[in-house]
Amino acid sequence: MTHLQTAIVRYWQEHPEFAEYARAEGLHPEDGILPVRGIMFDMDGVLFDSMPYHSKSWARVCNEYGLHITEEEVYMNEGRTGFSTINWLTERQWGRATTQEEVEHIYALKCKAFNAYPEAPKMPGAEELLRQVKASGRMICVVTGSGQASLLNRLTGNYPGFFTEERIVSSRDVKHGKPHPEPYIMGLEKMGLQPWEAVIVENAPLGVRAGVAAGVFTIAANTGPLADKVLAEEGASIVVPSMLALAEAWQELSRWFSCQPYP
Repeated sequence: MTHLQTAIVRYWQEHPEFAEYARAEGLHPEDGILPVRGIMFDMDGVLFDSMPYHSKSWARVCNEYGLHITEEEVYMNEGRTGFSTINWLTERQWGRATTQEEVEHIYALKCKAFNAYPEAPKMPGAEELLRQVKASGRMICVVTGSGQASLLNRLTGNYPGFFTEERIVSSRDVKHGKPHPEPYIMGLEKMGLQPWEAVIVENAPLGVRAGVAAGVFTIAANTGPLADKVLAEEGASIVVPSMLALAEAWQELSRWFSCQPYP
């Protein structure tokens, strides 16, 4: 049994209620097969190599504002909404919740700092992976904690033909951001899928936690500076070293994400 099959069997064991539904549809969870009909992608650090700019922007602006945070902590807390990030910092630093005025001011400064950097490039391997997923007939959805128009607007421009507005979930759409499962639950709803019919591709610890909490098989693509074990400890079903590695392995992986193409 392959490493992926073992991970899939473990997924079914952790979700016996899902396994019952699968058996009712004629599947055999013990064989290590997942009936995947859709893939949900995070954006920053998965589709765009934007996290180095995000980490520098958050660290610089927040430290200038008196909210101390390191670039490594930004990576550890990637996936939060802007409000959640700032509220976490004010509670830690000042012992109180943030205010709407603070959020608007700090987030505007952060966005300005981020947009001063060169345009974040597409993540190596991401387009090839998207091409393979689309060719298989599976649905594609983006689930991001970002609300920055500069990045959201680039999705359709840099990845033409892969994304529609109806299948994008951003911080503007949810009440609770990652690590809460709401963003990925909304992604499932937008695709009309059950948790066992989807796979998540994430790079962030809190994003992995959100995906696992939503009951979805979650692949962590470690595109940042954190150790693999950080992502594994959050519950990632498997961890791969990069999006390029995931794209190169996808044909083999998709043998076990067994379903016929759907329109």
